[in-house]
Amino acid sequence: MQTAVIERRQSTRELQPFWDELNLAQKFSAAELQRFGYELSFVRHATSGNLAFLRSGDRFAVINQEGEIDTAPDIAIRH
Repeated sequence: MQTAVIERRQSTRELQPFWDELNLAQKFSAAELQRFGYELSFVRHATSGNLAFLRSGDRFAVINQEGEIDTAPDIAIRH
């Protein structure tokens, strides 16, 4: 008996609005993380600027306004 697997990845078209919210430094850092299997999941708006959240399996990474990558963010993600 086979179990059906539902693919929940978002298409590039669905993610385009998130990419549009990133600045150049964030886009560069996100492209670097993509080389390691991370995909842009969503963008959160903070007082210090937009934060990009990327996911690879059960791991998350955050990119701040300056393009700095945090691969061990202290965050709580709602499911």
